Amino acid sequence: MLKTLDTTGLRERLSIDESRLPVPGCEPFETLMEDIKPKSITLIFPTSHMNSPASMYGHTLIAIETMHDSDLLSYAINYSAFTDETFGPFYIVKGLLGMYEGYFSILPYYAKLQEYSDVNDRDIWEYPLDLSSEEVRRLMMHIYELEEIYSDYYFFNENCAYNLLFLLDAARPGLDLTDAGGWWVLPIDTIREIKKTGLITGAAYRPSKSTKIKHLASLLPREGRRDARAVANGTLAPEAVLERAIPEEEKTTTLDLAGELLQYRFMGKNLPKDSYQKRFLSTLRTRSTLTPLDNEKRDTIPAPPRPDLGHHSYRLALGGGALEERAFWELRLRPAYHDLLDDDAGYKQGSQIIFGEAVIRYDPETEKAKLHAFDLIDIVSIAPRDEFFKHTSWKVQTGFFRRTMDSGRDHLVYLLNPGFGRAYDGGIPGTAYLFIETDVQVGGALEDNWSGGAGASVGLIGNLTSGWKAHLYARDIYYGLGDRDNRLEVGLGQNLTLCADRSLIAGVMLIRERDIDRLEWSILLKQFF
Repeated sequence: MLKTLDTTGLRERLSIDESRLPVPGCEPFETLMEDIKPKSITLIFPTSHMNSPASMYGHTLIAIETMHDSDLLSYAINYSAFTDETFGPFYIVKGLLGMYEGYFSILPYYAKLQEYSDVNDRDIWEYPLDLSSEEVRRLMMHIYELEEIYSDYYFFNENCAYNLLFLLDAARPGLDLTDAGGWWVLPIDTIREIKKTGLITGAAYRPSKSTKIKHLASLLPREGRRDARAVANGTLAPEAVLERAIPEEEKTTTLDLAGELLQYRFMGKNLPKDSYQKRFLSTLRTRSTLTPLDNEKRDTIPAPPRPDLGHHSYRLALGGGALEERAFWELRLRPAYHDLLDDDAGYKQGSQIIFGEAVIRYDPETEKAKLHAFDLIDIVSIAPRDEFFKHTSWKVQTGFFRRTMDSGRDHLVYLLNPGFGRAYDGGIPGTAYLFIETDVQVGGALEDNWSGGAGASVGLIGNLTSGWKAHLYARDIYYGLGDRDNRLEVGLGQNLTLCADRSLIAGVMLIRERDIDRLEWSILLKQFF
């Protein structure tokens, strides 16, 4: 059954005399407008969450500010796939094939804030949009029309980010934002497209619960952090903090940190409700006996670089190098998205998400070009552990690469390489990590057409200066099944950022396999689009 709505857009486009056009009303829609009282629209970008396949690229939704004074009484318009899938690979495959139904929904904004910032450790960026009251009404009319109507959800293009563009096109006809869609539509790219139209008027940063915890912890000495953990664990009474021979401000920060920790654990379902209520209320009562703080430095969390000001998603790199004494030219094409050596400004540090990167090499001596590697998926999450967060780092790579055979020649083989590990920041220049990995390869040049093994990789990655990043690593895999061999890689990669969308990358790597040592180096200029 079709819903009858206001015909404002039709009248404007066709220049129809309103006196000659009967305008039917829609009581349910007008009731909705009266209940919500929409005033303005804000584009919301929760940053990436590496442990959720649906959120590795971040997410976009729309917040509807109402006539109420509190932002928390706003509503959120969200488009998402309807699924209970929890196994990442299944989600990606089904999402690629459009096997999920995608729906729009309207729900309280505070509920989405809890989901994204408290439970999922995701900072949020808010971009106010310059829409008139009539344009806001048209947007609401379109979302009302789409109630209970689904469209096929596709992970890479017709996703949460792309479908929100239809609402903005309906609000202001002529924007044609949906025409910018292609094979890949990423949330941050749609924000940049909207920005080009002049709709975005600014940006506001809303830190996640984990960001708040890290900020408060950075203001305390080791003893204060220890006491905060003990209060949250229930092994230290909050009143004991008052007895410490420390400044009152430090006592206040210690109890505030304990309260944030308790909320974080409860929201993450890592603390029973009864224990949470008892410890949290006791912490609040003790905190209330101290003088309220008015410390801007303590309460202001520095905002990281804006996501929309970071490098773009599509990348082309061109350069050359040599394998032993043999020179080559190299071209790398990557539609998405970010790797460990790319500049982290606007991106989650320690994350790598690569889809569909092709590496083509040209040999001047033979005057032939060949596919050197093709990464279907290469995802790495280096998440440092500390005294408050016990993250697990992980990686998964699948695609094609060249492996040296007994003849000394290299052949293209298919690779599947998952791994899990640990990473740490404390007291070192950069982030150190260790992965335990398995590696399965399939190819006609291999003995029995396959090879399977296990091993480990270690590395240290960090910024030497604001625009100079380095990654030192070693990887050793013993293949004890199928085609038996041992492959050792030791390398150093560097990235020199020239501007947000341009940088130089250089790498040198020693590879030992089939008892053959080979040294390879390369220098490339990369450009993002």
